[in-house]
Amino acid sequence: MLTGLLAQAAAHPASDVMSMLDVVLFCVAVVGVIGLGIYKARPKKEEKEKSDGKDSSAADYFLAGRGLSWWLIGFSLIAANISTEQFVGMSGQAADWLGLAIASYEWLAAIVLVFVAFFFLPKLLRCGVYTIPEFLESRYNPLARTIMAISTIFILVGVPTAGVIYSGAKVIAVFFFGQQGVLGIDFGSIASLGIDSNILVGCFIIAFCGAIYVYVGGLKACAWTDLIWGAGLILGGGVVAFLALRALGAAEASHLIQSASANSPVVTGAEQLAPNGGIASGWERFLQLNAGAAQDGVNTSGGKLHMIRPQSDSVIPWTALCLGLWIPNFFYWGLNQYIMQRTLAAKSLSEGQTGIVFAAFLKLLIPFVVIIPGILAYNLYRGDLKQEAANKNAIALQTIDDDPALKARTIYYVTDGYLLENAAQGKVFIEHNMNVLNVPAEKRSEMRTAFAELEADIANDATTMAQRSEYVGKVAALNQEFVNAAADPALNLNVSQKLIGFDYDAAFPTLLKNLMKPGITWFVLAALFGAVVSSLASMLNSASTIFTMDIFHKLSPSATPKQLVTVGKIGILVCVVIAMALAPFLGSPVFGGIFNFIQEFQGFISPGVLCVFLFGFFVPKCPRVFGWLGILLNVVLYGTLKWLPATADIPFLNRMSICLIVCILVGALLTAINAARGGQAVIVPVKNEVPLESSVKAKAFGAFVIVATLALYAIFW
Repeated sequence: MLTGLLAQAAAHPASDVMSMLDVVLFCVAVVGVIGLGIYKARPKKEEKEKSDGKDSSAADYFLAGRGLSWWLIGFSLIAANISTEQFVGMSGQAADWLGLAIASYEWLAAIVLVFVAFFFLPKLLRCGVYTIPEFLESRYNPLARTIMAISTIFILVGVPTAGVIYSGAKVIAVFFFGQQGVLGIDFGSIASLGIDSNILVGCFIIAFCGAIYVYVGGLKACAWTDLIWGAGLILGGGVVAFLALRALGAAEASHLIQSASANSPVVTGAEQLAPNGGIASGWERFLQLNAGAAQDGVNTSGGKLHMIRPQSDSVIPWTALCLGLWIPNFFYWGLNQYIMQRTLAAKSLSEGQTGIVFAAFLKLLIPFVVIIPGILAYNLYRGDLKQEAANKNAIALQTIDDDPALKARTIYYVTDGYLLENAAQGKVFIEHNMNVLNVPAEKRSEMRTAFAELEADIANDATTMAQRSEYVGKVAALNQEFVNAAADPALNLNVSQKLIGFDYDAAFPTLLKNLMKPGITWFVLAALFGAVVSSLASMLNSASTIFTMDIFHKLSPSATPKQLVTVGKIGILVCVVIAMALAPFLGSPVFGGIFNFIQEFQGFISPGVLCVFLFGFFVPKCPRVFGWLGILLNVVLYGTLKWLPATADIPFLNRMSICLIVCILVGALLTAINAARGGQAVIVPVKNEVPLESSVKAKAFGAFVIVATLALYAIFW
């Protein structure tokens, strides 16, 4: 049946995106799954919480009654993790110069999950905690718990939660661009405001749907809906990848060649692009277009099918694989409340470990349904991505053009990607910049020489856009000096938002807009929509759990279980309103893409929290003061490295490595001092809320996952 639907989708006229049947089936699927979650989350009188004087109502709402099975945990972990944050953000990073290298977030996570299952989870379940910060009170002190709780809520609501709402709204805006057939709303039209007005509509829809069922059913509702969404999103992503490869196989060679890597065999002349055909031809063309050695520079300057990037890469240099990339992975999968809340709700240690390892196996599949489609989007629809960037640039430029006084003191932030596609207009902006700054004659001459080289390359019909990157990079670097100079407050200058050549966050939504046709659209959109609301619901539930159990319950220890649940529900509403208010502004190019924004800003807490927990788990004589000191030290150090001009250019993953190393050295020093003074080892209380026997089968499965991960790195080295 699915094959027939795919054939119908491919054959249907491109002008029709959704039929009325698709709309009905989409609504039935979404409402049906949410209804199932609420139904399964009904309280059961026989389930009683036996610890800490709290009855089943609090345990049911926040931890699903500590009764989740391994298969629920596994699918729930993936559904909570994979959202439009990945389908929009990660596929967007893949469409840019990073290509397959961004898959390190997924494949390294598989190894991290195995480690978490057998080293982190046993220690957390022994304590019977509701939240991750709660462990810090047992191991260190109440201050450490409070600091982590506050910082976690701040980051969780302001970064990933707002990011998921924005990226979900981005899919709606791009997919329905110019369509009037859905509720009469023209999603995607550009407002004369500082943001896309229809992103606001999309944000409201996503936020409402994500909040409603977690408000009613808590974690158990999330887990049951995740079971369906988790399976659906993998299958839905696979459908998109299939259609994209088939479209690549059928596309005209002349259309595809401009998206080829500069050193790919089809550009160097070593090979001819594979002839038109089906999916097999599409896969061969995909390998040809994106082949070549990995190089630092603008998009298409080097191959995109490598996991190892040059040391000079600004996002994932190979040095990040040694330490930096492991930090966000260990924090996210081992110490992140909205992920670990599912494993804390396991009915036993064995079930929790099996579920985590199952999720690790599923992580190996994600790049094939998220990242490869992002690369395909650039190969197929680079013109669409250019138009999305033009729409975004137009909003920023219109604001400046409407205010002559502002324009007179504006320095235009022209990027290499913008120059690659808009060299003539870029030259106008840069001449304006030199006039505003009154740049010395020597620097003007250097810039004009660089631009003359670029213009000569443009005039040469024998060169490609990819081969132009060297000249573009030189001009962009010189203009960056102007942008840096304009940052001086004494000059009272305005710097525009980054002017971009392509809107890479639109990569996956563009695939949907061009490939989805009646007959299959409802399923793929339902899977993606489910992924969004699933992740959002999980984040809201976790933020409210931390607020309720780590902050409110500490201030009101006599609160009844019913009061705790009520406070948790209020917390959900407050968090979703804050996140929804922030979300529309995340489309600004200043954030460098939604996925990059989320990963970078979590660095304010992830290295410090990871260090504190590593010492808490494995170094009994580490003094209690390190619990709060390690977290605050990281916040200060990371912020200093990010905003200090001398260190601002350090890739954020390397910045995380520096912070972790410093925190480890401080923790080791304090531990040595404590031991020299005769300090005693800290004994963490054991509650034994669930059976704590480890799983032998999970260990064997975990070993297989690690070997498979190493094999994938060897193949795509």
